Amino acid sequence: MVKKKQMLLIINPRSGREKIRLKLLDILDAYTGAGYQIQVYVTQKALDARDAVLKYGSRKDLIVCSGGDGTLNEVISGMMELKKPVRLGYIPAGSTNDFASSLKLPKQMMPAALNAVNGVPGAIDIGRFCKDRYFVYVAGFGAFTEVSYLTPQDKKNLLGHQAYVLEGVKSLASIKSYPMKITSPEETLEGEFIYGMVTNTVSVGGFKGLVTQDVALNDGLFEVLLIRTPKTPLELSGIVTGLLMREEEKSELVYKFKTKSLHIQAYEPVDWVLDGEFGGTRTEVSIENLQQQIEILCPPSSKSRNGVQNEK
Repeated sequence: MVKKKQMLLIINPRSGREKIRLKLLDILDAYTGAGYQIQVYVTQKALDARDAVLKYGSRKDLIVCSGGDGTLNEVISGMMELKKPVRLGYIPAGSTNDFASSLKLPKQMMPAALNAVNGVPGAIDIGRFCKDRYFVYVAGFGAFTEVSYLTPQDKKNLLGHQAYVLEGVKSLASIKSYPMKITSPEETLEGEFIYGMVTNTVSVGGFKGLVTQDVALNDGLFEVLLIRTPKTPLELSGIVTGLLMREEEKSELVYKFKTKSLHIQAYEPVDWVLDGEFGGTRTEVSIENLQQQIEILCPPSSKSRNGVQNEK
């Protein structure tokens, strides 16, 4: 008798429009037919997905998760603590699914579910945040970053990434400025900033190309975007111009560069967001790229446009 492969299937039932409910039996049928013995874990609260991975993941051949970017963050955070590597399949079911877009995963539920077992493994970089947290695609602070975790889930479900825009506009009048010193092997900056993000993704909050179109998910480098505080309406206009500039073009208010590590010393507490969820309040932050740490199943290709080298 052939021994069945072991799968941990983690489901966030409240992600997106709860569409996993309509396809769950079909997904379980497909996975059983593919030779997997499936342990299903349905999350109920924050950190459930991470805890499930830590408790059950080391005994599995494959971990598949269905949820949004926050669920994916929890699952990968748990996987980073496992003693042996386990491959990951992802069924994007959130309202924006930024990282799934970068991986070019199928948008429809069943094709994505099938890719999660039949896709080709490709290694991706993972961010380590202050030695004790991880992020998959973005760590950010300042204007708009609070939008993703303050936007009500029902509004995310109804409007998708448009919800981020609507909530963000409300916060324009109260943009806060953060005095800080930012150090990396490439840049040292000091002053007041209204926004910063360290990313490994093609889109953030549904918006593509905020830093650069030249993004590789496995090159050991993050893309960094930092915006200084504007003092005049003319400088505010300069920020818009700076955001539209290519990476090699220089702006006095907008900084774009690639780096493997970053250290930020703030002179007052700063709220951070990791993969769209609240990441804590810090005055000192260290960020490090851990290159090619997780193998995730992607649509087959010799080398996808996001730079993930898929194995044959």
